[in-house]
Amino acid sequence: MIHQILKDKPTKLFIAFTAFFVANALIAECIGGKIFSLEKIFGIPPSNFTLFGQSGLAFNLTCGVLLWPLEFVMTDIINEYYGPKAVRRISYTAVALISYGFLMFYLAMAVPPADFWYGSAVDLGIPDMNKAFNSIFGQGMWIIAGSLVAFLVSQIVDVTVFHKIKKYTGQKKVWLRATGSTFVSQLVDSFIVLFIAFKIGKGWSWQLVLAICLLNYVYKFSMAIILTPLIYFVERRMDNYFGKETAERMKLAAMGKEVD
Repeated sequence: MIHQILKDKPTKLFIAFTAFFVANALIAECIGGKIFSLEKIFGIPPSNFTLFGQSGLAFNLTCGVLLWPLEFVMTDIINEYYGPKAVRRISYTAVALISYGFLMFYLAMAVPPADFWYGSAVDLGIPDMNKAFNSIFGQGMWIIAGSLVAFLVSQIVDVTVFHKIKKYTGQKKVWLRATGSTFVSQLVDSFIVLFIAFKIGKGWSWQLVLAICLLNYVYKFSMAIILTPLIYFVERRMDNYFGKETAERMKLAAMGKEVD
């Protein structure tokens, strides 16, 4: 019985999607503590502009945003073939395992370090390995809470908007439901994480929260548009992998329609 389940192509692919989805989300959370300059990547000076009365702004983004657009691309693909229940299940799984991961990080930080370990990387310019370890893995609780709540809510919003659009477009205009759902969900994601982590957690002004939110949103939505051809590419590969008939049945079932 187990062997037959694992040989089923939709099941095998769903397991692979789940594994990558969770791993990608956890990696994004782990690398989110580093802030990078988008302008420097392209070799241009920081923008230094004003938004919502907040001056001196530039496209300084968390490294986590490099991976989050892939989560929304995967959400749209899973939504297309497996339906909203599958997206919710995979999202709940990701949140549970990310929470478990952070719990393990904090337990690791609480374990007393060996005496020799403190100065084991002095030659690399790290005088205290324990402080370095804690600074990387010890993200503030408000940031963790904001990130998890934002992720879960934005995923549910993405699923809902995606299927609202799909009811009107049917199987056509994949780009419209993909970008449309992302347009709304990324805004929700960007605002919630900043509101919880920095407005509530650190007392940032509304002007600063809204300005940083808009900068992050512009980047995320731009990346979602750029990655739209990837959705078409993956869906063509999936249609070939499943076979046209099976793929069509899955898409109809994902929309809640009866399948013969």
